[in-house]
Amino acid sequence: MSGSGKGIHILVFPYPAQGHMLALLDLSHQLALHGLTITILVTPKNLPILSPLLATHPSIQTLVFSFPSYPSLPPGVENVKDIGNHGNVSIINALGELHDPIIQWFKSHPNPPVALLSDFFLGWTQHLANQINIPRIAFFSSGAFLTSVLGHLWDDIQSFRSLTMANFPDLPRSPSFTAEQLPSVFRHYKESEPSWNFVKDGMIANNFSWGCVINTFDDLEGEHMEYLKKKVGHGRVFGVGPLSLLGRPDQTDRGSKGSGLCDDVLEWLDGCPDGSVVYVCFGSQKFFKQAQVEALAIGLERSGANTVPDVSELARTIADSMSGGKIEKVKAKELKEKALEAVKAGGSSYRDLDGLVKELSQLQI
Repeated sequence: MSGSGKGIHILVFPYPAQGHMLALLDLSHQLALHGLTITILVTPKNLPILSPLLATHPSIQTLVFSFPSYPSLPPGVENVKDIGNHGNVSIINALGELHDPIIQWFKSHPNPPVALLSDFFLGWTQHLANQINIPRIAFFSSGAFLTSVLGHLWDDIQSFRSLTMANFPDLPRSPSFTAEQLPSVFRHYKESEPSWNFVKDGMIANNFSWGCVINTFDDLEGEHMEYLKKKVGHGRVFGVGPLSLLGRPDQTDRGSKGSGLCDDVLEWLDGCPDGSVVYVCFGSQKFFKQAQVEALAIGLERSGANTVPDVSELARTIADSMSGGKIEKVKAKELKEKALEAVKAGGSSYRDLDGLVKELSQLQI
């Protein structure tokens, strides 16, 4: 493992949603192992999520700002899990109020960061980084394909919003989607609302980041990684995932410890035979279920509310795909092995992580 990052100070700004924040903390752990000096910006109620990381890396500093009040957010809400996905727009806008306090902190710091690493939902930090004249790296927790699609959508928002079928001929294998299949953050955009235009501006600003780090690996999305490098015109596009496989202190606490339903499911899973479990994820709604129609349907109805498709149809589809030697099951096993290889020494994600550190080392003043 390279130690070339020693002494390099970066500011890390996670987005307070489990599917975003935990992955960026995993990356912060790896960067700390490479010797970087790290400050993590966080609000008080999200600070406990950092506890395992801070216990392992006492050198990591925290920059704690009070969560700004916002008209459409109930008092005390500081994380998406406390309000649901419909609160994303309000949380993004509320965090935008930290622009000036961050500038003031930066200007008063005796050893200010040489770079800002922030979540793609915090695209407004691109303007902040420009203002203080440091590079900003956008972190994408969801993969290179979604990153590419979002870039196209926000670049030509009016055209795509008028289509019943969205075509992406420039992307690898020219995918097409119905309007209903497009990402919800795009579908729900309301041009007449200033809060939504703040989100839009941030999403567009992501395209101009100095670099981007994506929670993916070459064997899964290599062609999309290459596409992104060509689109941005440089090689500072790093696939460092799956970050959860790289390891982090206290991996058993992934932000949901103590949840009754989660604990019950995990206990139930311990008794499942090998090969009988499938992982299902809809955005930040995650479930572990055995591929049996009844159990899956019940579990999704209890956990997923209105965020999942028809549970009966989904259960039948997954049960079918998990049976016997289905090609999907074989492919999933192959990808699992390739994911494990990617994060090992010499693997594609291992190399990209080293590449990121080496790029950052060039920024040292």
